[in-house]
Amino acid sequence: MRIGEIAGIVGVTTRAIRHYHHLGLLPEPERRANGYREYGLRHAVVLARIRRLTELGLGLAEVRDVLADDAGRELAEVLADLDADLARQEAAIRERRERLRVLLDGAEHGVLTAEGPVSPELGEFFAEVTRSTAGREGPESAMAAKDRELLALIDTTAPAEDRDRLLAAMRPALSTPEAVERAHEVYRLLDELADIDLADPRTEAAVDEAARALADALPDSLLEEVGADSVRAVADGVGRGGGDRFLEALFDDFAPAQAEAVRRGMRLLVERGAR
Repeated sequence: MRIGEIAGIVGVTTRAIRHYHHLGLLPEPERRANGYREYGLRHAVVLARIRRLTELGLGLAEVRDVLADDAGRELAEVLADLDADLARQEAAIRERRERLRVLLDGAEHGVLTAEGPVSPELGEFFAEVTRSTAGREGPESAMAAKDRELLALIDTTAPAEDRDRLLAAMRPALSTPEAVERAHEVYRLLDELADIDLADPRTEAAVDEAARALADALPDSLLEEVGADSVRAVADGVGRGGGDRFLEALFDDFAPAQAEAVRRGMRLLVERGAR
């Protein structure tokens, strides 16, 4: 048989056959006087086995082990490894589908945010925010959008237990209509600081007002769940040389007056917790 004929019989491509020759999986047949390879039944048998093994999902290195006459791994061992690998993939797919289901449920209820996809835990938190602010009119606060982006970043980069502690700490800020109103007042005051010159003496009162509003809106649970040291780091660990690089990047994303208001607000929260 010529290479095209055996390829057609076994159901593989001629390119695959040449590759198997190159890797040593399929012995090279003798050549005719005209230089063409002459394949026999044994080649077809081996080629068919290679096809069956690869269709199961074995890699070509594993196929080589199975086909080896000596020092090769037993077929049962290779198949057991393959089964374990498929089980891991199956579990990963189930987890991904569960995350997709949560996201699609959120989309059906209008709570799939621009920051998605996020974890189911953060997705539910965003849904709570959406429910608590239902009916509010007007454009969304730019600072509120930054908050969501930051939470999505933490959701991706922080350990799950740290994320869960942060979300648990922030939930009281949404527990009552009054708490929600305080949060939106903070966003309004911080948005107004976006284009204000921090060096202008008239800015001091606006920064102080926003800082106090922020401290009043933040629940005591933030200190309990996240820790006073972490909150103090936000207030004092930036811009003093050797500070936390992530916090530096965080504050660089704020306007100077906004950054100062957030720092002061965090200091006030720590002071309140120390009383």
